[in-house]
Amino acid sequence: MNEKEIRVLPGMPMLFLALAGFGGMIWSFVQAEQQNNGLFALGGVVILIAWILMISGFFVIEPNGSKVLLLFGKYVGTVKDDGFHWANPLYSKRNLSLRVRTLNGDQLKVNDLSGNPIEIAIVLVWKVVDTHSASFAVDDYENYVRLQCETALRHSASSYPYDAEDHEPSLRQNAEEVSEHIRQELQGKLILAGVDVLETKIAHLAYAPEIAGAMLRRQQAHAVIAARQKIVDGAVGMVEMALERMDREKMINLDDERKAQMVSNLMVVLCSEHAAAPVVNAGSLY
Repeated sequence: MNEKEIRVLPGMPMLFLALAGFGGMIWSFVQAEQQNNGLFALGGVVILIAWILMISGFFVIEPNGSKVLLLFGKYVGTVKDDGFHWANPLYSKRNLSLRVRTLNGDQLKVNDLSGNPIEIAIVLVWKVVDTHSASFAVDDYENYVRLQCETALRHSASSYPYDAEDHEPSLRQNAEEVSEHIRQELQGKLILAGVDVLETKIAHLAYAPEIAGAMLRRQQAHAVIAARQKIVDGAVGMVEMALERMDREKMINLDDERKAQMVSNLMVVLCSEHAAAPVVNAGSLY
């Protein structure tokens, strides 16, 4: 059964009617006392009972709120219009918020695709779109959202490595893609509870403390290797350009041995971490 939105009576006209009934009840009791007539007293009691039932039918709905109405355990419908309303006093009424909510998930320790223990947490933005499913399809829809969020996060985190090479998807480098994957997986599960998942974001991602130090050194080593590779590539290009220009403009003629020595010296200067300290040869070149 799907959600059924119904309309109920506006509250203000019914409030005036209730006030009129209250006045009639007072008048009946006064007449019964003055005239010593039991019929007026009986009428006052009947009006009192009707008045008590009537005032129990009033309710207020805030913006982005709703009331789920039940009659002897049977679903009647949902009222979503904000304001002051009146419905059958025999209806039982359940409040259900339609506002956008945020769930800050707990940090979970899971193993990534490579088997490394990591810590991960997400922020989930969601709202109720089907009040019937949220009320009757699950026992506690808020707890259901929380548990399914944890399950989906564990499954998705174990489907990706924390970090990867060769442009493979990873938790660190493809956070948006992973978040969307979690959102889609959650949406498929939470539709049962009438919940729409608006957004998911990874709020925390780190290696577990027991391997954080080793993984940091590994990342630093990769960064150093990448930097060295760029330096060497640049140095080779500069040396090649220097030799080509010297040959093209015929600045100086060098044999292969001197070219090799020049290349060696340039590579040392360009690739060194510290400033070069040249040694001036005051004697013969040979």
